[in-house]
Amino acid sequence: MQKILFKDLANYFGQTIEIAGFVDKVRDLQYVQFIVVRDSSGKVQITIEKNDGNKAMNDVVAKLTKESTVRAVGVLFDRPNVKLRGMEFIPTELEVTSLSAEELPIDILDYTNATNKELRLDYRFLDLRTDRNYLIFKAQTIAEMGMREWWVAHNFIEIHSPKILGTASESGAEVFKMDYFGRTVFLAQSPQFYKQMAMASGFNGVFEIAPAFRAENSHTAFHATEFTSVDAEISWIKSHHDVMDMEEAVIKSALRKVKDVLGKEYVDLMKKEVELNDLKWPRIPFAEVKRIIQENYKYVGEKPTDIDRREEELIGMYVKKNFGSDFVFVTEYPFAARPFYHMLDEHGLTKSFDLLYKGVEITTGAQREHRIDILKQQATMKGLGHEALEFYFNFFKYGVPPHGGYGFGLTRFLMRLFDAESIRDVTLLYRGPNRVNP
Repeated sequence: MQKILFKDLANYFGQTIEIAGFVDKVRDLQYVQFIVVRDSSGKVQITIEKNDGNKAMNDVVAKLTKESTVRAVGVLFDRPNVKLRGMEFIPTELEVTSLSAEELPIDILDYTNATNKELRLDYRFLDLRTDRNYLIFKAQTIAEMGMREWWVAHNFIEIHSPKILGTASESGAEVFKMDYFGRTVFLAQSPQFYKQMAMASGFNGVFEIAPAFRAENSHTAFHATEFTSVDAEISWIKSHHDVMDMEEAVIKSALRKVKDVLGKEYVDLMKKEVELNDLKWPRIPFAEVKRIIQENYKYVGEKPTDIDRREEELIGMYVKKNFGSDFVFVTEYPFAARPFYHMLDEHGLTKSFDLLYKGVEITTGAQREHRIDILKQQATMKGLGHEALEFYFNFFKYGVPPHGGYGFGLTRFLMRLFDAESIRDVTLLYRGPNRVNP
């Protein structure tokens, strides 16, 4: 028999049903006992009067600890006077399916410094038992659904590229090496080369939602050594603006889906609505972004050919104030800050972009260079040896359409959607330089 989710309980008033969940609260009073039970979809109050007929259940509740799991059979009643959802479950049977230790290693509901954040990660399986975390991962599921629906409706093909590579992907920097039957192989930083291979295969449009690995010894709120990358690539484009058009449509589809499915839960938790409007997201060239920040905020970034964290925050503030948008594309980065396979324009700038969401970079994308002679020249300009890239260059020898795509950081997107302090808060199990457990 399929479990009845608590969010659907209003469909069962007056019926004898079985429910099961975690014990959220226990109140053992003189004449009555209350148990608030939850599952990932909601909560419900169980009420048990103290009398001879209920003695067996009363004895069970007297020893019941929070976070234990229980199963109950009984009748659900419509009770407008009950604060929790206006309903009350009166059991005839109550079974403790597992008894929790009385003292928890962390206070699940404490998000202040009183509970060490590293300790929370040690006990992540307990840390996740909150309405907020349930909603974050429901939103992740629905956002991915919204993206997939857009891609499938537009004839994209989902791919699953290999994560064990014989040649280090992209620049070869910040890759994990591992032994593979006596030879050295690498964990993929991204599916970049294989997305482009799919374009050479005539797939026209592809996407992938999969893990990626970066050997970055970074301890910031925005970095992880293993993360979920959302990638897409499309053929027959005329410029990187076609790629931006596609990504804007995909993310708006994801946000719309989250708002439609989880909008009320989001408002209850965040005290605001999922922000979504029909405004076209601004596209500002890199050099113009630098000028805006220097003139409006008197700040000069640390990176002449790139955008630093403070600049991301400042241009996000500027765009929100002047365009009413949480999103902004920063375009035409210098070649020095971009991979060799980004196409260059007539000024020597890359036909590339970053997408910032509430002042945090969540995407890098570009039109790719598909002409093999120019591609090899650009690899040489970056100081990359051609031998290691020969398998990649091979994709371009037999005809490949103009194409481009992007890689989107799912956890950074969720971090900004839920105003979280760190991607650790929106990652099921975080992996960083000092964390490989649980």
